[in-house]
Amino acid sequence: MYKAKERYNKLSSARTQFLDMAVECSELTLPYLITRDDNFKGKRTLLQPWQSVGAKAVVTLAAKLMLATLPPQTSFFKLQVRDDKLGETLDPQMRTELDLSFSKIERLIMDFIAASNDRVVVHQALKHLIVGGNALIFMGKDGLKTYPLSRYVVNRDGNGNVIEIITKELISRKVLGIAKPPEEQGPNSNDLGPDEDDAEVYTCVKMDESSGSWRWHQEVDDMILDGSQSTAPKNASPWLVLRFNTVDGEDYGRGRVEEFIGDLRSLEGLSQALVEGASVASKVVFLVSPSATTKPGTLAKAGNGAIIQGRPEDVGVVQVGKTADFATAANLAATIERRILEAFLVMNVRNAERVTAEEVRLTQLELEQSLGGLFSLLTVEFLVPYLNRTLLILQRSNQIPRLPKDVVRPKIVAGINSLGRGQDNESLTRFIGTVAQTLGPEALLKFINPTEAIKRLAAAQGIDVLNLVRTPEELQQQKQTLMQDKSQMSLVDQAGQLAGTPVMDPTKNPELANQAAAVLNNLAPPQ
Repeated sequence: MYKAKERYNKLSSARTQFLDMAVECSELTLPYLITRDDNFKGKRTLLQPWQSVGAKAVVTLAAKLMLATLPPQTSFFKLQVRDDKLGETLDPQMRTELDLSFSKIERLIMDFIAASNDRVVVHQALKHLIVGGNALIFMGKDGLKTYPLSRYVVNRDGNGNVIEIITKELISRKVLGIAKPPEEQGPNSNDLGPDEDDAEVYTCVKMDESSGSWRWHQEVDDMILDGSQSTAPKNASPWLVLRFNTVDGEDYGRGRVEEFIGDLRSLEGLSQALVEGASVASKVVFLVSPSATTKPGTLAKAGNGAIIQGRPEDVGVVQVGKTADFATAANLAATIERRILEAFLVMNVRNAERVTAEEVRLTQLELEQSLGGLFSLLTVEFLVPYLNRTLLILQRSNQIPRLPKDVVRPKIVAGINSLGRGQDNESLTRFIGTVAQTLGPEALLKFINPTEAIKRLAAAQGIDVLNLVRTPEELQQQKQTLMQDKSQMSLVDQAGQLAGTPVMDPTKNPELANQAAAVLNNLAPPQ
């Protein structure tokens, strides 16, 4: 029988070196983040670093990664129709209408993400990635949950694909409704109800190659919990195993802090030496010669401005002559600090309430150039499965319509590729501007369909055009109305001009006056 506890302990041996390094990196940056025994619920004493540069670097880089990965004001993905399906199963003329519909669905999905705690959990996972290089996210029905490296093990195949995950948690037996095994019960144990002790709960996740889906269950005391079995499609797994940097043949990743562990160690030692040296240097100690007539007790009790008997040469002050050494250490510490801040992109942070889309794009470009392909890894291991799982959840709950997989394809557009549909907007605007500048406004009006251009711009910006942009029928009706109004105005103008001619003037045309009088007589009431 498959026992999760034995399997967990076996896979833990391959995790030891990565966990030790992650704990050291955490001690130099955020000591609370990763510990060797994360399931310990008692009082823990954490080491406090002598410097805060590491913490500032991690928090800033995590915030930038969060801004670039899940931007708050735009979509990190777009839904699009496969180009090979246009003309076969779909009319190419429907592309714009489909883009508008997809834009509505994208807004619904982003509203769902904004209303959840996903961004909070993802930000915590990003800090784990930066410090420890590894993180595990579970997308449950109650929201996302992050597992630190000390609480899970993973097994990968030769291609780096995850084939097995086992997590370890401590949960109260009272919550689970399970009593302690007989061999662990003491003489005072209550056999009628669950014990108050915590139980080790192991969650086993494995890839079933026969069915092509993920299967998992939970075990306590080598027994499977009732109702804990579940499955998920291969491409929509709720278990997201994340890595910061990958090394071929290793099941776990390497963090950003590990790459600069030497500088952080040096800065930690220099900061401790400077703090302790400054503390010693600031201490004032008076020395009194043993053969002096000045009494130490009298000197110690003397207040400010007091008059006592003694000789000045009998009293001296101990001074630490390490000023030059302190300056050397401070200069070296400043150099290392600047190097660390540049590596973690702390130097180019703008404090603002609202961050524009252009700033997000520049941040993404900066991250990609500095971290070298990090977005590619985050896209494969986080954004794609996260989006697929979110789509599956919303489709199952009928919050969005079901999308045909063979026609509609979601595309991740985070990173340097673009900013959601903002890239489409920029490209379309640039194209129209180029046509106008190169061929002139006449060619623009001749070759560009205004209605289609407006709809595509609205779709690129995620704007609902319902009751905003006139339909072709409304445009035709408006054209006919304008033509009628123009015709009536023309008749009125002609009538006014004709009224000003001598022929129509009664004073100059007697016949017209007689005709008018005859008409009035006919209209007059009888006497």
